[in-house]
Amino acid sequence: MTIDIATLQLPTDKKVELPILQPTLGFNAVDIHTLGKESYYTFDPGFMATAACKSKITYIDGELGILEYRGYPIEQLAADAKYSEVIYLLLYGELPTAQQKLDLEKSLKENATVPDKLHKLLAAFPQDAHPMSMLMSLMSALDAFYGRDINIENADDRNKIVIQLIAKIPTLAAMCHRHAIGEEFVAPNAQLDYAANFLYMLTGTIPGDINANAMDVIFTLHADHEQNASTSTVRMAGSTGTSPFAAIGAGIAALWGPTHGGANEATLNMLRDIKTIDRIPQFLARAKDKNDPFKLMGFGHRVYKNRDPRGLIIRDMCYQVLGSDSKHADNPLFKLALELEKIALQDPYFVTRKLYPNIEFYSGIIQTALGIPSTMFTVVFSLARTTGWAAQWNEMISDPDYKIARPRQLYMGYAKRDFVALEKR
Repeated sequence: MTIDIATLQLPTDKKVELPILQPTLGFNAVDIHTLGKESYYTFDPGFMATAACKSKITYIDGELGILEYRGYPIEQLAADAKYSEVIYLLLYGELPTAQQKLDLEKSLKENATVPDKLHKLLAAFPQDAHPMSMLMSLMSALDAFYGRDINIENADDRNKIVIQLIAKIPTLAAMCHRHAIGEEFVAPNAQLDYAANFLYMLTGTIPGDINANAMDVIFTLHADHEQNASTSTVRMAGSTGTSPFAAIGAGIAALWGPTHGGANEATLNMLRDIKTIDRIPQFLARAKDKNDPFKLMGFGHRVYKNRDPRGLIIRDMCYQVLGSDSKHADNPLFKLALELEKIALQDPYFVTRKLYPNIEFYSGIIQTALGIPSTMFTVVFSLARTTGWAAQWNEMISDPDYKIARPRQLYMGYAKRDFVALEKR
């Protein structure tokens, strides 16, 4: 909705009128899409002040520490909703009725199996290959089996393929792990819900209720996060009209980066490096030394300038999981993490910079307790985020005004030069 007009004075003395758009929530946006007609572009490295799309899915207020899916606070969804309800909400815009929830869960179970030939493809990978490289390949390979008959302009086709994607990603993820440890694949169990079935396929053991619920909450917390690097990648790739399997494969590739989906693995490795509580001060001193390459992983966030609301939820979930099993009750890494958080948040350096623990700070600890190795953390992230990616892709393709993405650049290279023959160089 246009609420005002901004006037930009150009050096040519020409004035350009730019509509100011008002969102439901958040900052107003200056619509600059016509500026190129005047031979001017905007320059915004990292797109930190650029809205590249309109969306109704997820809202974040980084200053206040707010995350909402379709208007529902993440705290309420994590506490009261099953992940299947979150899937329905993100895909269709509303929480499901009891029957809609049952129908979706039934459909996810019916579509959980994958073609046998994918097992042969997986067998070609070295066992020590990173599971994310396996997952990217398996996701792309799904297109060979399900992509040929898709018309992405057809809403029913899009819905079918979105369900296929969300249903099969836990199976693919578990396959990657089973191959890595040299164990036989565990077929999906239709008697288990989405999260419990993933843990079953991963470990070969039916999880207890507390662990299954923790996995369900982890999926909810990671399901979507507005226009982050991987989601923007899915939208950019999808804007070309490519297969949704290819678009989400691109999202998996982007998520693999250590500053995006790999941060929880890096945080766990950091805690292992610190080892003991008495060593915390020296590592905090290193983190404050600008000449030391050491970084305090799991603190601060690109978007949240206050607490990451997901961080508090997952910390509380740690207490539930670790306290429910005697072998985890005295978990040294959890004790170390709690003490590191306590000390860091009493240090003016971290307090003034609002460097609070984010979701990655505790997620590695809880996933380890659930039997998930650190090499699989980013795979689990991809699994959960596939719902958000699919919803974002579907929303974009559903918009009749969507266009192929084409960012511009500020060219700083040479001006025109004449070629010099080899013998004269």
